[in-house]
Amino acid sequence: MEVNGTNGSAAHSFVVFGASGDLARRKIYPALWALYRDDLLPERTRIVGYARSSLTMKQLAEKVRPYVKLGEQDEAKFERFLAANTYLPGSYDQATDFINLNEHLKSLEANAPSVNRLFYLALPPSVFQPVSTLLKQQCMSPCGWNRVIIEKPFGRDLESSDALSRHLASHFKEDQIYRIDHYLGKEMVQNLITLRFANRIFSPTWNRDNIASVVISFKEDIGTLGRGGYFDDSGIIRDVMQNHLCQMLSIVAMEKPASNRADDIRDEKVKVLKCISPILMENLVLGQYVGDPKGLGEKSQGYLDDPTVPRGSSTPTFATAVCYINNERWDGVPFILRCGKALDERKAEVRIQYRDVPGDIFAGQAKRNELVMRVQPGEAVYVKFMNKSPGMSFEMEETELDLSYNNRYKGKVSPDAYERLLLDVFLGNQTSFVRSEELAEAWRIFTPILHIIERGQTKPIPYVFGSRGPRESDLLMSSKGFNYYGTYRWNQGTDV
Repeated sequence: MEVNGTNGSAAHSFVVFGASGDLARRKIYPALWALYRDDLLPERTRIVGYARSSLTMKQLAEKVRPYVKLGEQDEAKFERFLAANTYLPGSYDQATDFINLNEHLKSLEANAPSVNRLFYLALPPSVFQPVSTLLKQQCMSPCGWNRVIIEKPFGRDLESSDALSRHLASHFKEDQIYRIDHYLGKEMVQNLITLRFANRIFSPTWNRDNIASVVISFKEDIGTLGRGGYFDDSGIIRDVMQNHLCQMLSIVAMEKPASNRADDIRDEKVKVLKCISPILMENLVLGQYVGDPKGLGEKSQGYLDDPTVPRGSSTPTFATAVCYINNERWDGVPFILRCGKALDERKAEVRIQYRDVPGDIFAGQAKRNELVMRVQPGEAVYVKFMNKSPGMSFEMEETELDLSYNNRYKGKVSPDAYERLLLDVFLGNQTSFVRSEELAEAWRIFTPILHIIERGQTKPIPYVFGSRGPRESDLLMSSKGFNYYGTYRWNQGTDV
């Protein structure tokens, strides 16, 4: 790829605001390097880092290098990648600094017949408005397209999110705005649409007549030690449930779109979210982890033991919420969203549990079928079903039909979510980005309970680091029709 080529093709400038921050060095720059390495960036692409920190490009490269994947053969190409990068210090609220940025971009784009610019706002929400305003006033390409990537959180509740959306809409068209939720770039989340709509086998059972419950889980086996200050300002619902889990729910539950084009898919996601009423407190369990007296290291410390967490904080680190979709397909089926930190395992998955077999002839021995789509770790799709045990007896056992990616697709590397999503921005594909209407509906569903929590009208239930979470969560799920047997363990392939 001729990054510096002058072969008549359009120039592309990718500006990373917040270039000195953690997200930029851990995710954005490594993703851009991977696209460069694989020759997926357009020709004549230049990358400009912008932040308040007084850094040189050499210093920024040193911050990035530990997070990039480099083979022995990649060193020379990585140096060429760094040569396509520049860094510019500046403020986020001074017009003169944005005029300077624009002049810098024009110098990189000289003699190009057209110029396309991408701006990634890896910034705290407090500066979204001044940065987007000054971008519009000073840095738009006069002869090409402009695209703005907004990193979550997109507000704190419905009111603040709507205010941000109105502000962005006053400067940019919706097709110029890319609200990034990295979970939408994960392989198995991308695969949900294919599984649903390219397989006849699932369609006849994908409804309230056959499905007893849908559980969408995000579990981490680590706490917040050292990172509690950031987390305490958001809590687990804002951090995970309102965005990642709500997005997965909309894909699992939506009707078949008219096509696989971005607007058709996002139209259906909006429709299904509109059918969900705000979550009720009676359908919510909140928890906060405490240290395990028998644990070692971090496991012995609770959330409130983290010195970065405000003393006496009631911020939940665990939540289970049950919601219902009021339409013909899903009426009465509980959609259970569950997420938490400091739990017994790390995983993210969608679990479809089917109803009991009618007219049971096995004296209650048969357990419910489940279709599980494992997002991480180790992407997989498996169906849990009953099978006769081999031998002379007629005993049954739970087993699975298993598609484990690291068995079926040996040697095939899935791109990082940010790689996929950044390439989509270059291509102008908005399928995996959040539209303003989706955002508004998701906040509508969660804002009432968030305000109740913030007013201190409810307290999280303590649960021990390394457990399944509060016992009340399992009781809530059971009361809504989810059967947890605890007798089956999925073995992810034979050589994992």
